[in-house]
Amino acid sequence: MLRNPNYICESSNIDVPSHLNFGKFIIDCMKEHGNKLAIINGVTHKATHFNEITHASMNIAVSLVQHGVRKGDVIAVCMENRDEFWEIVIGSSCTGSVVTPVNMGYTFDEMKHVLDISKPKYMFCSPLAYKSHEKTFYALPYIKDIITISERFPNSVYFDDLVKDCSVNYELFEPIGVDGQTDTAFVLYSSGTTGMPKGVMLTHLNIIATCNLKQSTDSNELTMFITPWYHTMGLLGVMRCLRNAGPVVYIPKFETNLYLRTVERYKIPQLVVAPPVLIAITKCKAEYDVSSVNIIYSGAAPLRVDTIKEARQRFKNIKAILQGYGMTEATLAFIRDTVDMAHLSKAGGVGFVVKGCVVKVVDVDTGTPLGPNKPGEIRMKGSMAMKGYIGKELKEDFDEEGFYKTGDIGYYDDDKCFFIVDRLKELIKYKGYQVPPAEIEAVLLQHPGVLDSGVIGVPHEAGGEVPRAFVVRQPGATVSEEEICSFVASKLSNPKHLRGGVKFVNEIPKNPSGKILRKRLREMTQLKSKI
Repeated sequence: MLRNPNYICESSNIDVPSHLNFGKFIIDCMKEHGNKLAIINGVTHKATHFNEITHASMNIAVSLVQHGVRKGDVIAVCMENRDEFWEIVIGSSCTGSVVTPVNMGYTFDEMKHVLDISKPKYMFCSPLAYKSHEKTFYALPYIKDIITISERFPNSVYFDDLVKDCSVNYELFEPIGVDGQTDTAFVLYSSGTTGMPKGVMLTHLNIIATCNLKQSTDSNELTMFITPWYHTMGLLGVMRCLRNAGPVVYIPKFETNLYLRTVERYKIPQLVVAPPVLIAITKCKAEYDVSSVNIIYSGAAPLRVDTIKEARQRFKNIKAILQGYGMTEATLAFIRDTVDMAHLSKAGGVGFVVKGCVVKVVDVDTGTPLGPNKPGEIRMKGSMAMKGYIGKELKEDFDEEGFYKTGDIGYYDDDKCFFIVDRLKELIKYKGYQVPPAEIEAVLLQHPGVLDSGVIGVPHEAGGEVPRAFVVRQPGATVSEEEICSFVASKLSNPKHLRGGVKFVNEIPKNPSGKILRKRLREMTQLKSKI
């Protein structure tokens, strides 16, 4: 069935120990790395070595089991990028629990929505996350314990009281057994066009498969990450480095001068970024020595050709600017460039299919597989394809052959290099964040002065795309653009704010079934810009 000449796959398979607990897998890998450097905090300059993460992860696993954590329990991790994150995630995984990293930037409604999906029993929080969401956490009946780090709070469990040095012997340490092919290891959150975020279930096999892929960058060199670790790109990108002994430098929050100063201080050769970060650092006028940078890997959103040109001008010693294409549902990138194949990368292309995955491009109307240079919907299957969404039937998102329907339009050329053209999903990608128009539209309709609305993404130099709303006022209403922008900002998190503005119209174009014709809205935007 999968020998169709129009199905694209790498010629070799990837070795994946499907029975393994992911936590056991990564601890075994880190044990081999010994006291090599693992992670550096670019702000505090604290250096953590692999043996320290290994020891701390085992301590956390044993302490959690003693505390009552059992296989299948859901453990949420809500914090900014910080040193404790990895030992908590790996240690929790060793207990057979399901780990769900959560965006601490969510509003009350967003936080409640995602936690209602995964229903965590335990919640690890940084002080900042606790202070931001204390009322939300305590209002949810399924959360048994809130575990706080580096600061004590009333009615919570203090991390240092919970996690004791158990002097765990590696040879005697045995994580809880799992079925790697079916047991969920992580629940991550991915937005869709129907509105609020969905819970993506990734198995132990999914995570191990992506970790076992050859790294996009050189594992012998320092790599700098800025992507949040609750995000697939940050979580699995760093996890791959931990598996392959690749040292990582991070800063908790992006700030242009701090970023470039960190590159200069540590003479970092490799940068992993989303396009908005690359744009910001290439346009920064301040002088820093960035001559060490020779590889840039960009993901989470398409990289424009002019941005690539500007990056090459800023980083004079650059050897390659690499890209990839993937999503949470595919356990990160299943099409990508790698440093050892940089000579094959193409302008505007996102690379080649990775080992263990099969990809087809199908006619949007008929589902028929297409040959080279014919745009259609990209579909994928393999060891990196998600288990499914929590509470949703598989048949809605997978075709009859088991391929995941990405909803994105693209094609491959005669060399099997892929190019992304457009997307069916209509998600707005702002600085790598997925912003569903339907979610903003639902909020707009809550305003008493709004009769109808439609939202699209419009190009933005720094953000990639920003949301713009088209609004039909209620009869007699005089609501202003400023009022609507403020209303949305009070209801939704930062990436969903109406940076593209508000346009008042007489009606929202829709098809007979009531679906908003976003293409018409985009045409209206283009027409006005020409005028």
